[in-house]
Amino acid sequence: MAVSVDEAVSAGPARGRPPAARRPGGRGRSVLEVALLTVLAVVMLFPVLWMIETSIKENRDVYAIPAEFFGFTVTMDHFKDVFVAPDGGRSALSVAFLNSVLVAGASTVLATVLGVPAAWAYSRFALKAKKDQLFFILSTRFMPPVVVVIPIFLMYRQVGLIDSKLGLILIYAAYNVPFTIWMMKGFVDEVPAEYEDAAMLDGYTRLQAFRKFTLPLLVPGIAATAVFALIFSWNEFVFAIFLTSSDSVRTAPPAIAGLIGGTTVDWGLVAAASVVFALPVLVFAYLVRRHLVAGVTLGAVRR
Repeated sequence: MAVSVDEAVSAGPARGRPPAARRPGGRGRSVLEVALLTVLAVVMLFPVLWMIETSIKENRDVYAIPAEFFGFTVTMDHFKDVFVAPDGGRSALSVAFLNSVLVAGASTVLATVLGVPAAWAYSRFALKAKKDQLFFILSTRFMPPVVVVIPIFLMYRQVGLIDSKLGLILIYAAYNVPFTIWMMKGFVDEVPAEYEDAAMLDGYTRLQAFRKFTLPLLVPGIAATAVFALIFSWNEFVFAIFLTSSDSVRTAPPAIAGLIGGTTVDWGLVAAASVVFALPVLVFAYLVRRHLVAGVTLGAVRR
């Protein structure tokens, strides 16, 4: 007997069929996974919570034995000491934080301005030995800063860039440009080149087509790349400590590290400085969170 396609393949769910039974132990497995993830989150977040708690404790509570997790006296004196010196002026830490904002911000902007057009060029044009050039660009990030800091120190001494903010901006930008090119090339590849071709047919130049049509579509990728570049420049320690020597130029990482030493350590001040140091990057990531999520997921689904 012949059977039609409509009869053989039902267009909707089968009626009267009981729902599929849950896999044995499925609920217990879910509870176990949630419990393990909760324990992992507590372990990972405990140092951060302890740092925040230490920053608002009085010194007698910081050094209390056994440690006081609850019931301590809350104080904001440590945060005041981060910005105000004992004599009432600006503290060295506040100057270091401002230097970090200037150096990290300027180097991130410079790396983005140089890296985005370079990534667009590598994506759109047929260049000779393109793969070799891209590999050479990426290879500059293979070596950690501690390996090249001595040659850079010698070069900087010859050109007079030792102990200068410009020197830090240039070296941070040089380290971030290869990363920016590689990150942004993947984002540019996801934007169809036909957009620019259609714009050029309408009378736009290639650069105008890139600026008016392609660049707005790259905003999520630029935001994601800028966050990672900013994190590197903000947290960098080796170049900052080898290429600077004065408090007026030194950035926050070596300034905070300088608080630890000698016979006594003001852990409350160290914790407060660390909390303040972590805030700008978190605030920046929060402000660009919409573009950041779109950027890190761009290209995850192939059309």
